[in-house]
Amino acid sequence: MPNLRHERVRELLKRSIGEAIRREFHVNDVGLVTVNDIDMSGDLKSAIVFISILGNADQQKRGLQEIENNRIRIQSLVAKSVVLKFTPTLKFVMDNSIVRGNKVLQIIEELEKTSPLEPEQPSDDSDSE
Repeated sequence: MPNLRHERVRELLKRSIGEAIRREFHVNDVGLVTVNDIDMSGDLKSAIVFISILGNADQQKRGLQEIENNRIRIQSLVAKSVVLKFTPTLKFVMDNSIVRGNKVLQIIEELEKTSPLEPEQPSDDSDSE
């Protein structure tokens, strides 16, 4: 279980990386990039950054490529805004959990439409005398 410091550093990096990406990349070029989560090593020297990109498939592919190409620049911006002994080495990974979640919700809605629940019949609990 991560300790409190680990969690605080993770949240601080998440916010700082998101800001750096918003400042460095234009939405029309790479889509709308969101930092969903960060998985950090125990020594805080490396981090996997889970991002999602809203946009068409071309923007998503180009966005991930641009972010990976500018990884060192993003790390240096993070190093300037977050004071740590070591700035973690960042690795960016597409996080498709939101898309998968939306698909599951869509399937559930379709199932509810095709097989509506039978209305509950009132129970006959009262005794008639």
